[in-house]
Amino acid sequence: MPPSDLVLKWPAPAATWTEAAPVGNGRLGAMVFGGPHRARIQINDSTVWSGSPGGPAAALAAVRAAGAGPQRLEQVRAALRTGDQDRAERLLMTFEGPYSQEYLPCADLHLTVAGGEQGTYHGRTLNLDTAVAEDAFDVHATRIRRRVWADAVTGTLCTTLDADAGTVDLSVDLSTPLREVHRSATASGLGLGIEIPVDGAPAHEPQVAEPLRYADGPVAGYDPFAALALAVHTDGRVSVAHGNLLVAGASHVLITLASSTAAARHWHGEDPVDRATHLALASDTAARALAQGADRLLVGHEADVRGLLGGTSLRIGPRRSGTYDVARDILGGHDELLTATVLFQLGRYLLATASRPHAGPPANLQGIWNADLRPAWSSNYTLNINTQMNYWGAEAAGLSACHQPLFDLLDRLAAQGTQVARELYGARGWVAHHNTDMWGWALPVGMGHGNASWALWMMGGAWLSQHLWDHYEFTGDLGFLRERAWPLLSGCAEFLLDWLVDDGAGHLDTLPSTSPENLFLVDGAPRSLTRSSAMDTALIQATFERTLRTAELLDLDTPLCGEIRAALPRLRPPRISAEGRLQEWAEDLTEADPHHRHLSHLIAVHPLGLVDPGTTPELALAARKSMDRRGPGAMGWSWAWKITLRARLRDAATARSLLLEASRPLDGDATVDAPADGSRWGGLLPNLFSTHPPFQIDGNYGFMAAITEMLLQSHTGTLHLLPALPAQWPDGRATDLRCRGGLAVDLSWADGVPTTVAVRRLAGAAGDPVRIRHHGRTTEIRLPVGHQVELDADLRVRGEPVPC
Repeated sequence: MPPSDLVLKWPAPAATWTEAAPVGNGRLGAMVFGGPHRARIQINDSTVWSGSPGGPAAALAAVRAAGAGPQRLEQVRAALRTGDQDRAERLLMTFEGPYSQEYLPCADLHLTVAGGEQGTYHGRTLNLDTAVAEDAFDVHATRIRRRVWADAVTGTLCTTLDADAGTVDLSVDLSTPLREVHRSATASGLGLGIEIPVDGAPAHEPQVAEPLRYADGPVAGYDPFAALALAVHTDGRVSVAHGNLLVAGASHVLITLASSTAAARHWHGEDPVDRATHLALASDTAARALAQGADRLLVGHEADVRGLLGGTSLRIGPRRSGTYDVARDILGGHDELLTATVLFQLGRYLLATASRPHAGPPANLQGIWNADLRPAWSSNYTLNINTQMNYWGAEAAGLSACHQPLFDLLDRLAAQGTQVARELYGARGWVAHHNTDMWGWALPVGMGHGNASWALWMMGGAWLSQHLWDHYEFTGDLGFLRERAWPLLSGCAEFLLDWLVDDGAGHLDTLPSTSPENLFLVDGAPRSLTRSSAMDTALIQATFERTLRTAELLDLDTPLCGEIRAALPRLRPPRISAEGRLQEWAEDLTEADPHHRHLSHLIAVHPLGLVDPGTTPELALAARKSMDRRGPGAMGWSWAWKITLRARLRDAATARSLLLEASRPLDGDATVDAPADGSRWGGLLPNLFSTHPPFQIDGNYGFMAAITEMLLQSHTGTLHLLPALPAQWPDGRATDLRCRGGLAVDLSWADGVPTTVAVRRLAGAAGDPVRIRHHGRTTEIRLPVGHQVELDADLRVRGEPVPC
């Protein structure tokens, strides 16, 4: 292990799933438990979802047949205009389909070492720079070393066992919690055929008669099948017993595991194949990886991971490299600088292992790690904050490639959402609501009883579309802007134009409108439906402005641009309440829950960047007062959003205080889900996963993004150095943080001020000025592509730009 690596350590095997260590390659994920005797490796495949490709269209047809559609939408609007909230809600709930589908566990691999129950354990580690989990133990005076990694180069999950000056006997057992329909076992490996449910109901819908429903075969041309193949090489002897492998007298064992699923072929646009072919494909992938041998596999894996993770790094305080006991050094709370450093790198690690180009769907509510047949909220994609937060830090933290799977999901969502927009709302373009899944679900969910405050929200596509523009701003990739972003952005803008209605007094409104997931009071009763929530108007403004800017960059002047130019000035501007807070709704309404976990009305601050202390100081002050009213605490993702908002508002002290709260260990039972309202606070689990509880990975990703925003911001067109650096973080170094404009920054600071700064232009136009700011000092430079310049502590340029 290179001395610069950051390694997490646990002295004992994982007793529960939330103590296990995650590895992944974007397609296969595994939770590694370790242990000297029966060691579990719980396996996920990111394409193992309940449902089928035809599910969204069938649900839309059912909703339409029940009467939902453009005519009923007009009835909803008429009811709201007359103040009849009850009628509006009853009518609108008929637009709700059932639910998006579930992300499911795939398999379990157990490695049982003979005599291990009397073994001596030496602990387990997870290297956040190489993505290798390792443990060591002694059995009968023989030291055994085990390593597990998910290899993106070969597409396999790899495990090695090496016995030092001795041999080991073990059994290899592969099973599934789903329906097993095929099993094969030979001395060269194991094969498993799995049927996947074609419908899966979330745990919050307990009235569903059959929460996991199998089809007993293909459905409308889709066969819900997955194949797993495990291959083994050893210098010992291999035999088969009861469908498992027995390895005896081995000093070295290499196991490779691969999958092939019908859903993956659908995701990648490949032709379907029969079950026998799936089994053969998985077997061939595992065998080809096995043939490389452990050393070559590990070298290739580490080179791949370091190539992705190695460019960007962060050290807050004196320590980054080293091996750290998680309970003592991270969760113990004695060194907040090390904890912040680890949380930044852990977020990067979890994104790089859960979201890889061309691997599978993007990171969901649990990344790619789930062991539950009915995970909380289906472990799906929740679009009113959680999915977006997964990718907030992707560009700035040097993981632009990891953003790509989200754009692949957007393509599928837009295809389904086009039908929903036309059939339900009589609108052009495409729409998304509160949830989606790998099939591109675009309908409202809720089964006709989901509260409108979350179920009937038509801005999911508008929020997701901002990621397209963000990717362009960081990379300057005009090809991406033309081929991927423009069709999606323009389609989203078309829907928003058709969704807006004239209020008769010069404004364009969204009607109905909600502010997820908050309620307001009318005559003491909680209500959800109104017009033009602050979130709606901010998202529409951002989408319109970015669509126009995209058209300008691509030299397009379509009729759509004319429509947008006419609509933009008619949007309602942000309003400040009588108490000086940024209003959540068009009217100054009283929140049912002043401390609500969502901060939807502050989306204009982050991530949209429409409100900033430097450009809109009055609105920024009102946003800060809104945050003061919301207060601290809640769950991981809410903490992360609050930290990021405080960073954007230059409130370093409160950002730090919130991060200290969020990085404490969970106080309570991680197996008991907390109420959704945030009344029970979350925290970090023993493996550093962020939890509500339940575990949701968005908090981990959000902490990475929030820490980045505390140290470097670029959303105003200026590189703002250390904009929200706490006084307690006086020293540190960041390498290769990315900024809008195709820029990268290396930054060292001491005593709270920059000591050295290097700025590189990776893309963009040489003639575009680069403005750099720290506190009240601003410097402007011009930098050719492929060159870098260094600045001193006073932001004075040191010499001419040089090639980088």
